[in-house]
Amino acid sequence: MFDLKWIRENPEVLDDSLLRRGLKAVSAEIIKIDAERRLVLTNLQELQSQRNEASKQIGVKLGAGAVEEVEALKSKVIKLKESIQESEHSERQLGVNLQDLLIGLPNILDVSVPNGDTENDNNELRSYGEQRNFHFQPKQHYDIGENLSLMDFQSGSKLSGSRFVVLKGALARMERALAQFMLDVQTTEWGYTEIAPPLLVKEAALYGTGQLPKFSDDLFRTTGDHWLIPTAEVPLTNMVSDSILEEANLPIRFVAHTACFRSEAGAAGKDTRGMIRQHQFYKVELVSVVHPDQSDNELERMTKCAESILRYLELPYRVMLLCSGDTGFAASKTYDIEVWLPGQGAFREISSCSNTLDFQARRMKSRFRPKALNKGSLHVHTLNGSGVAIGRALIAIIENYQCEDGSIMIPEALRPYMGGIEVINANE
Repeated sequence: MFDLKWIRENPEVLDDSLLRRGLKAVSAEIIKIDAERRLVLTNLQELQSQRNEASKQIGVKLGAGAVEEVEALKSKVIKLKESIQESEHSERQLGVNLQDLLIGLPNILDVSVPNGDTENDNNELRSYGEQRNFHFQPKQHYDIGENLSLMDFQSGSKLSGSRFVVLKGALARMERALAQFMLDVQTTEWGYTEIAPPLLVKEAALYGTGQLPKFSDDLFRTTGDHWLIPTAEVPLTNMVSDSILEEANLPIRFVAHTACFRSEAGAAGKDTRGMIRQHQFYKVELVSVVHPDQSDNELERMTKCAESILRYLELPYRVMLLCSGDTGFAASKTYDIEVWLPGQGAFREISSCSNTLDFQARRMKSRFRPKALNKGSLHVHTLNGSGVAIGRALIAIIENYQCEDGSIMIPEALRPYMGGIEVINANE
């Protein structure tokens, strides 16, 4: 959550970032409420001081036998108590109003983020790979998977409703193989520590990473006051919540393969066919906790970690710098990696790598002790990214490696994880 002193000193920075996101400026309102609250607190302290002094004088006057003065002092104390209660109520209400405003503020955008309203205003930074020239009309992943009898949306719907799928045989194995392959790359080549986190978290964890309270409609909640994770970013990042770390232990890099659960409340009518947008999906997530001076470099590194997966799989992709209107709530700067899907004839997001600066660290109270300071601590910076979304990687392989007869070639890098199988045919 933002520091009020910083807002008072930098109102134009906050408002400019909000306006770039297409939101209204609120610094004046925040500063006004904060000033009112501080004034009420000052008055409250004065009233409490007067009450204490009057109460003290009652004892003195009682000892002196000044009965009339005692009664006047008692009446004064009663009135002071009433004024104190009114001031306390006012202070609490102003505090709630201020908290509601602060909680709803998105992160400050990096100066390098381009202005824009939608994904159409994002900037392409680089691309990799050649799009395959098919001598036949490429199909979409769901047609290929259903024709192979390895992708069953009917059973998924019967079991759980819309936006669920049952994978069978070789495709179920490929989903598992992709997870193992990605974990091996990120741990052995990039130095991430593998974590197997809980899939259920407390409300505080989602608040810490910025999913709550703003995005509650996109989450699944249990009756026991736990929440299903929308991404492993939530438990991984919160592993350092309420902590003061040693600078020597930074950077901290975690990776996890988990199921993710999203209600897709804002996605009505989007990607209703296929596996692009599911309520339950699998992802390998990357999280870094770093020194503030290193977060810019860490974002570049993390993006390369995600890119390496697609390079191994020889999937064409491009890297996009998201514009102001498309950058997420907690992010200061985000790179999207979009993989080419020939069946759709379009690039689709497969990874999103973001630098949140100290935005999440402030919310979850995560700090470190700098060597340069004899005492005190600073907030860490946190970053997160997909390394990568497993379901979408599966889709990309199906569409990019499809054959005219309906079979699917397996990328060479994935074959050791598939028992040496080179092609997926029907009934496999």
